[in-house]
Amino acid sequence: MCRIKKMISALTASALSLTMFSTIPSAIAVGETAKVVFSSECENLELADGATVATKVYNDEYPGFTGDGFVWVTSGGTMSFTVDAPETGMYRLVSRSLMYLGNEGEIREGSVSVERADGTSWSKTVKIPRTSDWNDYSFGDIKLTKGENTITFGGGWGYCLYDSVTLTQTPPPDYSKATDTLVDSKATDEAKALMKYLKSVYGSHIISGQQEIYGGGNDGNSELEFEYIDEVTGKQPAIRGFDFMNYNPLYGWEDGTTERAIAWAKEKNGIVTASWHINVPIDFDNYEIGDAVDWKQCTYKNYQASNSTFNTANILVEDSKERAYFEEAMKDLAEQLLKLQEAGVPIIFRPLHEAQGNEGNFGDGTSWFWWGDRGSEVYKELWKLLYNTLTETYGLHNIIWEYNSYNYSNSHTWYPGDEYVDIVAYDKYNVDYNRDDGLTSGPNLSAISAIYNYLVELTDGKKMVAMSENDTIPSVDNLTVENAGWLYFCPWYGEHLMSERYQDADNLKEIYNSDYCITLDELPADLYKLSDTDPTEPTKPSESTGSDVLYGDATLDGNVDIADAVAVASYVGDGAKNTLSAEALKNADVQAVGDGVTANDALAIQQYLANVVKELPV
Repeated sequence: MCRIKKMISALTASALSLTMFSTIPSAIAVGETAKVVFSSECENLELADGATVATKVYNDEYPGFTGDGFVWVTSGGTMSFTVDAPETGMYRLVSRSLMYLGNEGEIREGSVSVERADGTSWSKTVKIPRTSDWNDYSFGDIKLTKGENTITFGGGWGYCLYDSVTLTQTPPPDYSKATDTLVDSKATDEAKALMKYLKSVYGSHIISGQQEIYGGGNDGNSELEFEYIDEVTGKQPAIRGFDFMNYNPLYGWEDGTTERAIAWAKEKNGIVTASWHINVPIDFDNYEIGDAVDWKQCTYKNYQASNSTFNTANILVEDSKERAYFEEAMKDLAEQLLKLQEAGVPIIFRPLHEAQGNEGNFGDGTSWFWWGDRGSEVYKELWKLLYNTLTETYGLHNIIWEYNSYNYSNSHTWYPGDEYVDIVAYDKYNVDYNRDDGLTSGPNLSAISAIYNYLVELTDGKKMVAMSENDTIPSVDNLTVENAGWLYFCPWYGEHLMSERYQDADNLKEIYNSDYCITLDELPADLYKLSDTDPTEPTKPSESTGSDVLYGDATLDGNVDIADAVAVASYVGDGAKNTLSAEALKNADVQAVGDGVTANDALAIQQYLANVVKELPV
């Protein structure tokens, strides 16, 4: 069996074992009530500036509030409270509120900040939708450190009413819910095998990745970033990012992308991912299909920024010139993807990415790329057109379809649907904003677990969640403490990897050499071989060991299930030394057999049930 990192680092194991006893039920039993650490009527909080207790606003009444009234917050008003966090981790802030200004569907802004027990601070702006009645609004997940933390919320742009507030510990995601079944029923065996491998490590490891420069950048040295990683870490990333933008009907030229992608998979045994910055002519009105257009006269930006006359919505009209152009673009793309398929190379493909980028800052709810500049409904149909064309018209079945999401209040309206998406991804760029470390510049090692949790909830956990682009790679400490189980990371090329502004070399070395991170040399030799037996169905422990011991069966009922993990956790955490018999203890000792039953054994059973490890004992 090839070498795959099966054990989490000592740091990871420590972080998980610290929360094992309180979180096993909520992590497994979906829907169990989260642990409340603070709850209060808002009128009992510390109020500042323009926050006042009221029962009506001017002559308007808002019935349904609890307690003695509600807090009416004007632009500068805030509410604060101090909570003694039982441990360092993520906490979810929810307030029963009513945004009464504006028309239905309009959005105002609020803010939330925290002064942590360890002296660090964090703040962010949130989007609060107009509502006609009281509702529970989530400010998202906030990282607190053990001890006293002061949370302040309110303020922003627009007046809002706040009734009550609740702070709960954010439960770890249920990674086992994510599917390894591809949406394309005709997917190649290589694509299926890769997807099953991704699922097998999801939530327990993060896969390393790196985007290469495209179009002959770095003076033609597409290996510059990879040479840098090797120099700093002694390792290579498991995933290599490509871009098919130069294969287009306008100025298209061969830059060797396809050949490098095939070589990465076939010669290096690496994983291939790619985006598609497909361009359109700026002067589309005077463009004739088939004309060559200089790249300076092309754009992938929206029409607002580029003044392009290309109307994205017209792609959905079959006989339009825009549709004819997009057909040519898809034909060029399919030609390259077919080369990968014929070579037996699957690809994590991320087309039409950052669809909601800039969140309506152009005035009409559209994004910075042309494929999102006519809104969410057009975008979703565009995605489906691309999916159906590549799979049905061109017979491409080597694709793992990756959708790029945001975490805005209306991001769900851009999602193409579970039947068209295999993986949900996010592009993390937060060195200059949205920090949670109290700093204003330099690498940001945050695991952005609040965004990760939002994306998990976007599909009810059914899709794996990846960090498809990023500046700073999060630290192992933050990834594990925050329970942010990103599938992989993939820094953008150039300064985003090699500059001190974005990346800390020591952190790069640490994560690449940690047990939590999977590098190129640690991918299985049979990565693209689909096993005759479904790897998602683990071998029974007794069969795998050839022993009479049924490893993992701490309850002695003949099965290995969550009850066994709970029994072991209870045995270790509560000191109930008489609750497990000698036979049960023998079955429960599954991690480092012979050293006695510890929290690591409960964790190993939980990982076994989630298909993270395939056999017990570990």
